[in-house]
Amino acid sequence: MNILVINSGSSSIKYQIVNMSSNNVLASGVIERIGEPQSSLKHKWLKADGSYEEISLTREVADHREGLQWITKVADDTGLTQQLKGLFGIGHRVVHGGEVFQEPVIINDKVIDAIRKMIPLAPLHNPANLVAIEAALADYPEVPQVAVFDTAFHQEMPPYAFHYAVPYELYKNYHVRRYGFHGTSHQFVSKQAAAYFGRPLKELNLITLHLGNGASASAVRGGKSIDTSMGLTPLEGLIMGTRCGDIDPSLPFYIAQRSGLSFNEIDCMLNKQSGLKGICGANDMREIISRADGNDALALLSLDMFCYRIKKYIGAYYAVLGGIDAVIFTGGIGENSAVIRSRSCEGLQRLGISIDAEKNNSPSKEVREINQNAAPVKALVIPTNEELEIAVQTVETISAGK
Repeated sequence: MNILVINSGSSSIKYQIVNMSSNNVLASGVIERIGEPQSSLKHKWLKADGSYEEISLTREVADHREGLQWITKVADDTGLTQQLKGLFGIGHRVVHGGEVFQEPVIINDKVIDAIRKMIPLAPLHNPANLVAIEAALADYPEVPQVAVFDTAFHQEMPPYAFHYAVPYELYKNYHVRRYGFHGTSHQFVSKQAAAYFGRPLKELNLITLHLGNGASASAVRGGKSIDTSMGLTPLEGLIMGTRCGDIDPSLPFYIAQRSGLSFNEIDCMLNKQSGLKGICGANDMREIISRADGNDALALLSLDMFCYRIKKYIGAYYAVLGGIDAVIFTGGIGENSAVIRSRSCEGLQRLGISIDAEKNNSPSKEVREINQNAAPVKALVIPTNEELEIAVQTVETISAGK
């Protein structure tokens, strides 16, 4: 049973072909710079001897439809023809499902219309997701296709957690509320934690930290997200690579008055020129840590700010949950940076969170504990796999006929 997973950006397509019987990734890759004079494709596939081979190609790709056709051709050329012909389904990552979609759905015309109506909530993401969906439907018309929404996992947040304290008419008329993102990742690592504990997920209280260029925290009770750090858009919450996270809501108005910048320019600044990049000029955590080790003052400041904000959310969600079984680190930074994990948990011993330096500094691609043996709360590093979670949800949705 093979599933094609598609994660489409405005000028890119990431993809995986997953064999659900073995959970093996048969092929994976990414096309970048779609619509530019020279696009690139990196494609990796599983060979018969169990090893992987990778190639890099370039050519002009006009649009996502042409990009998907290129992926199909390269997959055919690398011996994956039968895997594509025998697809059980195609799973699409869709960033914003609003309040309409609280679970994955089989894609039809009504679903497409609903995703299109939510473009104002995710103007940078949903249009790209739709382009890939329409291209895949045209090229694979007989294959069931499923939309898996970043926001769906957070749709069971209670009203007191998702509402903003603004006039209620804004919610009724314009759907102004907190939605949350990275839901597929938070859901995946929560399930992995339950498997690690050997306990039902419904018995666990977890704080999940997805830390990458985009970063978010979630309070998970019994497998349900009851609060999360991102809001109406992915701008709210933790400090990120280029996004500011939590700020005083009056700040954009103050900047506009003092600088003469338009609100569109300020929106671009807060999303693309702020966060770590805004403080020290870099958004690659490896570079920032290296510079901090050399006593670069702004790198040190950005590192302090990043970890301090994470620690505040851990404390807040501990209070919300009334105690936790584990704090989970995932995402590119969460999985790979011992420095960030350690600094984010400093001083939390009274909450039962205590990091073991030796365990924390021992790299692994497996689920692992980094807490001291006697610590009441487990600190876990769990590699995320959003593509596998999308594939799992695609199978479940098609099988249930949702």
